[in-house]
Amino acid sequence: MRPTSRVLGESSMKMKLLAGAMALALVGCSEKQADETSSSDISSPTAETAAVPDVGLSAAPGVAFDYSYAFRLDDDRIAKVQGEHAEACETLGTARCRIVDVRYQMVRENEVEAQTQFKLDPGIARKFGADALASVEKAEGVLADAMVNGEDVGSKIETSQQRSAGATAEIARLEARLKQGGLDKGERAELQKQIGELGKQLGTDRGERRAGEARIASTSVVFNYVGTGGLPGIGHQNPFSNAWNTLLGSGGTLLSILLVAAAAILPWALLIGLVVVLWRRFRGQRPTEPPAPAA
Repeated sequence: MRPTSRVLGESSMKMKLLAGAMALALVGCSEKQADETSSSDISSPTAETAAVPDVGLSAAPGVAFDYSYAFRLDDDRIAKVQGEHAEACETLGTARCRIVDVRYQMVRENEVEAQTQFKLDPGIARKFGADALASVEKAEGVLADAMVNGEDVGSKIETSQQRSAGATAEIARLEARLKQGGLDKGERAELQKQIGELGKQLGTDRGERRAGEARIASTSVVFNYVGTGGLPGIGHQNPFSNAWNTLLGSGGTLLSILLVAAAAILPWALLIGLVVVLWRRFRGQRPTEPPAPAA
């Protein structure tokens, strides 16, 4: 019985060692896979993160941001892309996105400038800009400029609250002084004047705080659209087509200059030619002197 129990014990020990080795191997594989996943996430940022400045709201509490983008694309595609951006805002609903201003202007012949201003929920402002850039790139345009401005409105609101608290305490003290009595007419008028001024200050501070809170609650996003004006090397235009268009434009300009110059010089040239012809004709008709008599 002893040899049998010994064999069983050794077999049990071997099974335990084998199970432990398999567990370690599985843990190592899972850790390796997690490392590869994390490294791939870090080394391969998404197009959205790379295209638009990433500013987290949790890292800047109380800060009101303004996003500004400048897109450069073909002039004849600006209206379509601008309409797509407005439609995307309408899809989000007025609670999350509102169109503040839309402008479309033809500065020169075949040269367009446009602008669209939005008020967005701060949580979706950055993604909205990234989606807008994707539609611009789909139209073979490029991002020429992107800027994010921030204003620490939260600190101003906190300072205003402290100032209002002090003004409220001062009003309470002045009113208590009025209730005590024993004041002459001049002192009473002065105290009432101070209370009125402090009340106006409270109203001003209250309005500024409301404006600041509204500023934090919505983010301003501005899209500027600038046309290429047919210039080569800007955007994703065909360089051969641009070169041909530039050549045609230069040839047309030269021809128009020649026509203007000809229109300005031709009347004077005709007048001078007429004067020369008349002068030669009258000179040929002038009578000649008779010959002198012979001696």
